[in-house]
Amino acid sequence: MSEIETMAETEDYARIGAAIEYLVENFDEQPSLTDVAGLVRLSPYHFQRLFSQWAGISPKRFIQYLTLEHAKRALEGSASVLDAAYDAGLSGPGRLHDLFVTYESMTPGEYKRGGAGLVIRYGVVPSPFGACFIGVTDKGICGLGFIPSDDPGEAEAFFRSRWPAARLVLDTRAIAPLAEVIFALDGHGRRPLRVHLMGTAFQLKVWEALLRIPSGALVSYQHLASALCGPSAARAVGGAVGANPVSYLIPCHRVIRKAGVITGYAWGPERKRALLALEGARHDAVTEAGGPA
Repeated sequence: MSEIETMAETEDYARIGAAIEYLVENFDEQPSLTDVAGLVRLSPYHFQRLFSQWAGISPKRFIQYLTLEHAKRALEGSASVLDAAYDAGLSGPGRLHDLFVTYESMTPGEYKRGGAGLVIRYGVVPSPFGACFIGVTDKGICGLGFIPSDDPGEAEAFFRSRWPAARLVLDTRAIAPLAEVIFALDGHGRRPLRVHLMGTAFQLKVWEALLRIPSGALVSYQHLASALCGPSAARAVGGAVGANPVSYLIPCHRVIRKAGVITGYAWGPERKRALLALEGARHDAVTEAGGPA
């Protein structure tokens, strides 16, 4: 790919991100296609085509899914989501939307040493959901989250708080191609990904369960707790969900309150709403077209 083509794709990426952010913040006003297209400096025709190409759905359909009613409907079938996933044999190596994600946990000794001996390469890169930081070890992705700006200092603080003894290396050039694979919303260029997790035995159990929640589905904190260890553990399960170090890949955003309210996301409720709306709309579009349910 030429440098000019790469720059064009980066610009398109930024436009989609800006459009998604605008729609999430203003969906209740039902913005027109012309309004959003003007925001990203495209004609309505070209914006419609670009958004549909990258997101797999139209801007209008995306707006329709940015509502409380969508979350409530998705929760109606949540009681059977985890059971069905287990019946399908999804464990350890789990299927996550169109990505295959396998995980490897750090040994108890590595956990106790706080990552001593590990080298974590990290960088801050653009994504359709805002500035994103990603960190990797030689065994896989060990951190992923979203921040307000491209300041690497926030990313460094994230990794330092979790792996205080690891050696951190800022290497955005190496991280950028990985981000393109992770956030390939158009479905092209995806490949199996590995994540490298450091957590307690209980946290790992919860994170493995999150990998079993299919794209387009939602479960409540209470039902997730019931499936794992009993409804009385909902608060502890919620804490483990919130401690997930690899957001998006391990889909903690698919766990919401029973009432359908979108809260409790480390990277902001607006971003959580965007993730759920995009997944829900794409899932239903595939189902309506006769693809896998």
